[in-house]
Amino acid sequence: MSYTSRPLDASTWDAFAELMERNNGVFGGCWCIGFHPEGGQRGLDHRAAKEDRVRTGRAHAALVFDDDGEAQGWCQYGSPAELTRIKHRVQYAKDAPPVPDWRITCFYVDTKHRGQGIARVGLEGALDQIARAGGGLVEAIPEVTTGRTAHGRFLYSATVELFEQLGFSRVRQVGKHAWIVGRTVDPA
Repeated sequence: MSYTSRPLDASTWDAFAELMERNNGVFGGCWCIGFHPEGGQRGLDHRAAKEDRVRTGRAHAALVFDDDGEAQGWCQYGSPAELTRIKHRVQYAKDAPPVPDWRITCFYVDTKHRGQGIARVGLEGALDQIARAGGGLVEAIPEVTTGRTAHGRFLYSATVELFEQLGFSRVRQVGKHAWIVGRTVDPA
């Protein structure tokens, strides 16, 4: 099976929502809102908040589709103002790198489709969308998996190894297995 990516927007919302519902809202009902400013609010309707962000152009992701047109994963990205909440915030802030133009914060792959390259297609799609939006410095905080077993559900920020395969470099370690990685993307 082959996979392609498309931007998450109003035209792909229904496919995204179906993927989320098929996977119980993902990560306990997060709906991929956790890295947005309102992500920590109690009582927030995550589905409604994400839909509002998508329909108003305040959420960005590369949604990954299979040959049948069904969404099987995504890679979320956005500006630092859009994605204010990051992993390892305290360690990150101790010696913060230059402010990026873009952050990649979250990946998800349907549980029945893991290990098929969907995260790679999502990351490539996000980088393509970033290039089309003018490019710039992109950062992420993925985890190193070489030499250890890491369960897929804990790799919502993907792996350092995947980012390195796509031209990212390690900037600084901020957790036991977590690294800030960065890359400049040229405008398309």
